[in-house]
Amino acid sequence: MVTEPNRTGEQSLTIGTQMAETGSAIAVADLHKHFGRQAALEGASLTLRRGETLGLLGPNGAGKSTLVRTIVGRVRPDRGTVEILGSQVTSADEASRDQLGWIPQEIALYPLLSAEQNLTTFGRYQGLDGEALTDGVDWALEWAGLRERRADRTNTLSGGMKRRLNMAAGVMHRPKIILMDEPTVGVDPQSREKIYSMIEQMKSDAVSIIYTTHYMEEAERLCDRIAVIDHGRIIDQGTRDELIGRTVGSKRTARIECSEDIPANFSSRIESKGGRVSGRVIEITLDDPREIEGLFEELNQQQLKLLDVAVRAPTLESVFLHLTGRELRE
Repeated sequence: MVTEPNRTGEQSLTIGTQMAETGSAIAVADLHKHFGRQAALEGASLTLRRGETLGLLGPNGAGKSTLVRTIVGRVRPDRGTVEILGSQVTSADEASRDQLGWIPQEIALYPLLSAEQNLTTFGRYQGLDGEALTDGVDWALEWAGLRERRADRTNTLSGGMKRRLNMAAGVMHRPKIILMDEPTVGVDPQSREKIYSMIEQMKSDAVSIIYTTHYMEEAERLCDRIAVIDHGRIIDQGTRDELIGRTVGSKRTARIECSEDIPANFSSRIESKGGRVSGRVIEITLDDPREIEGLFEELNQQQLKLLDVAVRAPTLESVFLHLTGRELRE
């Protein structure tokens, strides 16, 4: 259902509440894509439910951007299927993708045009004209917090403003489904908060969103479910609590900093238990928090003095490390 601006000038993201109904907005099955000898996707499958925000987490080179570009039709898969709102589409099926909005990681704006001119141009690319285009530009400027900067050339805007304008340009046609590829990269904390509020408005209007990010706190705050991708495959997906329950469970992570580097023989013992040692710091997962008492005794036997100890409950970061063996930004 498409909504129009109300009489007071307030405007809402045009997504009907029917998107909250059951069913999938996007269903991806067994996607494969190679670039020469390099495999980017190797059987990736995931489902975006209607009205949810699905976080897509993966290390650099895991296949996140290739997966998103395949869904929006910028990459043609070697094999596999993409369904949008229940209909299977091909890379050439532009009509089926009219209900998609894509916000790329790269800033894709015309620097010498004003904010308003950029939005007018992108709106025309997306098939808007006449009153629909005028209303769309007004809505987008308001949503992005750029109404007062509408006449300013884009190359005079701050990095955060360009990010918000980039987002607005990607959803000018007010789609039912939006794919965001790391929209907060390189922005300051204040701009990031504004972007969060823009996304939360989308969520309140029951937009279906795939959100790729390098920031665990974003996934925790914004996403209803998480899909973890590595080596071109979705290796797990679910809510935060589901992922924690299936992976690290009730385990705690201990970080211990000593006054000097950990000896090699003791480092080997820690690593044999699944822990990691880096210089003076030990990181290890505990099945039972009481295990730390025995660890303290061993450190005392090594005549190592403790400088700092922190024990953390399971987090998405610990889930990610468990599933991939890597930090998110590696």
